[in-house]
Amino acid sequence: MSATLRSTADLIAAEDAHTSGLYTKRGIVLVRGDGAMVFDSEGRAYIDCVGGQATANLGHGNAAVADAVAQQARVLASCTELFYNDRRAELYELLAGILPASLDRFFLCNSGTEAVEGGLVATMRGFHGKTMGALSATWGPEYRHLFGPLVPGFSHVPFNKPEALDAAITGETAAFIFELVQGEGGVRPATSEFAREAARLCAERGALLIVDEVQTGFARTGTLFAVEQYAIAPDILCLAKSIAGGMPMGAIAFSRKVGDLAKRSHSTTFGGNPLACAAAIAAIGEIRRLDLARNARERGTQLMNGLRAIRSDRIREVRGLGLLVGVELKENASTALRALQEEGVLALGAGPTVVRYLPPLVITADEIERVLAASRKALA
Repeated sequence: MSATLRSTADLIAAEDAHTSGLYTKRGIVLVRGDGAMVFDSEGRAYIDCVGGQATANLGHGNAAVADAVAQQARVLASCTELFYNDRRAELYELLAGILPASLDRFFLCNSGTEAVEGGLVATMRGFHGKTMGALSATWGPEYRHLFGPLVPGFSHVPFNKPEALDAAITGETAAFIFELVQGEGGVRPATSEFAREAARLCAERGALLIVDEVQTGFARTGTLFAVEQYAIAPDILCLAKSIAGGMPMGAIAFSRKVGDLAKRSHSTTFGGNPLACAAAIAAIGEIRRLDLARNARERGTQLMNGLRAIRSDRIREVRGLGLLVGVELKENASTALRALQEEGVLALGAGPTVVRYLPPLVITADEIERVLAASRKALA
């Protein structure tokens, strides 16, 4: 029986019967997407400000990515890095051409958490993933408490407190990892002073500077990469989410300062497979062709200005960068998220009190106005 012909209740019951139970699910079944819109099994349309948790920068149903995946699937879908591959070589050259010049070597993997399995100093509220190494670098106790003992050697410093970095980054520090905009930590952009002091101390004391751009990369913040706005040059840059237009993929870009990695010291079965590489080549091409960094700047400004104009005693602060925007409330965000959904806008949380807007970067000015209209009602 076709899934689209089954009732919403039947589909929900089928998932509930077999799901892991790890996710708190909302009571709708999404079956289709187009641009910045998604549609449920009953035909209702929503403006998607979840954006696949920042994997859908290109929006839904992008023809170039779909065609690239379909064509590559018919040619060669799997090829481990035991062998060279034409799609992988092309992607390496493409990444080297758009990243800071010093970041010219790459490890391709499957997700953001794989891309941040390293670093020994992290920031409070930082979120880097849920595998053991990345989880050890993650600050939130709600993520950590079930999985101890974690990897030793990690410590955390207050975010946006440059004066705290001097004592934290020493000659014994291997690396410092942080996000330029903390996503799960409440949509908190780093200050230029904090980012530049971290870069200065790492360079001075021989620690590697690792920047986690899993969520901010590929035009989300208004430039192709957020490091461009902070004028810092990391030794390691962690990428994932929207790199391949919604296909699972992650990448670590690193400089020659890291040195030569020992053979067989790390590997991944699916990393750098031709299917994901073809999707990434097409996705990056579309991001540049459509100038989505410019749209992220313009629509992000429109969204933040509109949210800041809402007069509500429930709102504490609006903050963000590009189209990574958060509204911190003086209450739990769950009520506002439900109200937005009822108004036809899907958004997500970023901590208990923050409503996070992560729309596809193809979102239009008219769609932003509809998001604002819904937000005025939901946050009144």
